[in-house]
Amino acid sequence: MKNRFVLALIFFLSGAMVSCQKDLYTSRLHPFPTYVDTESKPVQYQEKKVYTTSEGVSASNLFNGARLNGFEQINDSTFTATIEPENTPINPSPWYAFQLWGSSPRKVYLNIHYTHGKHRYTPKLSEDGLHWRELDTTRLTRIGNDVQLELDLKADTLWVAGQELFSTNHLQAWLARKTRENEAVRVRSYGKSKLGRDLYTATLYPATKKNKQLIVLMSRQHPPEITGQLAFLHFTERLLEDDSLTRTFRQKYQILLFPMQNPDGVDLGHWRHNAGGVDLNRDWDRYHQSENQQMADYLISYANKQQASVVLGLDFHSTWEDVYYTNRSDTATVYPGFTSRWLGGIKESISGYEPDIQPSNIGQPVSKGWFFVTFGAVGITYEIGDDTDREFIGVKSRIAAEKMMEVLLQK
Repeated sequence: MKNRFVLALIFFLSGAMVSCQKDLYTSRLHPFPTYVDTESKPVQYQEKKVYTTSEGVSASNLFNGARLNGFEQINDSTFTATIEPENTPINPSPWYAFQLWGSSPRKVYLNIHYTHGKHRYTPKLSEDGLHWRELDTTRLTRIGNDVQLELDLKADTLWVAGQELFSTNHLQAWLARKTRENEAVRVRSYGKSKLGRDLYTATLYPATKKNKQLIVLMSRQHPPEITGQLAFLHFTERLLEDDSLTRTFRQKYQILLFPMQNPDGVDLGHWRHNAGGVDLNRDWDRYHQSENQQMADYLISYANKQQASVVLGLDFHSTWEDVYYTNRSDTATVYPGFTSRWLGGIKESISGYEPDIQPSNIGQPVSKGWFFVTFGAVGITYEIGDDTDREFIGVKSRIAAEKMMEVLLQK
C-alpha cells in the first residue's frame, strides 16, 4: 500500500511539473510588411522519356533532378535541348540536367535553348553522375540568351547538368552514412511533401538537461542551389567531428537539421519552385505550402518539448557570388552582436577574405526574418556563388562552423 502511494505521488508530481511547463513558442502567423502571394499555382511537368534521333544521338531525363523538355536534331551534327520552367513568373535561374549518348563516338554541337530567362549555370559533365568536371569554356558559345556546347559523345552515357547533382537519393545516402559514422545522429521523417516525398530532419547531438539552446540549419528551398547544399554538408560535417571544441559545444547546444526543404522541386528538376508552383522562401508567414507549415510545426513542437531556446537559424542558398544576407540588426535577438562577431571571425581566419554582408530590414516573408519574428533568433541566409571553387566552399564552411561554435560558447 505504501509503495502504491509513493508511486501515485510520483506520477502526480510528474504530471504537475509537465503541466506547469509553459511553451516557449506558439505556432501563430506573423504577417510580414511585404505581402507575397504563395497560394498554389499550376506547374508544368516535363514528359519523362528517352529522345532518339535519326543520327543515333539520344537524350534522356529519366532520373531524379533531370530537366529536359524537348530534344531535336537540327542537322547531322547539331541538336537542340529545350529547357522550360515549371511555371511563370519565375526567378531567371534556368536549370538543366540530362543524359546524352551516341550510337558511335562523335563530336556534336548541342544548343541549350531556354524558353524563359537566360543561361546561368556553367555546364558540368560526368560519366557516372557522381564525379563532375566543368566544360572547357572554349567549348561553349553564347548565342543571345542561349548557349551552344561542343561535346564528344560515346556509346556510354554523358551526363550534362547546370551543377553537380544532389537529389533525394544522394541525401538519403548521406544521412545513412552520417548515422553509421556517429551514433549521436538521429534522422527521422517529420512529414511529407506535396507529392509524398519524405521531409527529413536530423539531430546531431543528444538532448540533455543542459543543452537547452538550439541552432537550426536548413537548405535547398530552391532546387538548383547545389553550392549552398555543399556548404551545408561541409558545415554539418565539421560539427560532427570529435574534438575539444565540439565536445564543449554539444554540452550547451543542440543542432537540428532540415537538409532539403523542397524535395519535390529537387527531384522534378524545377528552376525555383515546389510542386505547388511557389517559391518556398516567400511563404514564411501564411504557410500556404505544406512543406513550410510542417517544418514550422515540427520545430516549434521540438523546441517546446525540449524547453530549448532557438538562438540561431542559418539557411544555405546559392546566388551569383558569395554573400551573407542578414537582418538589419540583431540587437533585439536572444544573442545581440552574434552576426558581427561571427562574420568578423570568419574574415580573420581566411587570409585576404572580405565577407560580402548585405543587411536588410524585415520585408518579404523569407526564412531569416522568420527566425527572428518567431523565435527572437538570429537569422542569416548563407549564400554561395554558383562558380565558387568547390575546395574553398569546404574550407570556408568548416571555418564558419568553428567560428559559430567559438562565438556561441562565449555567450
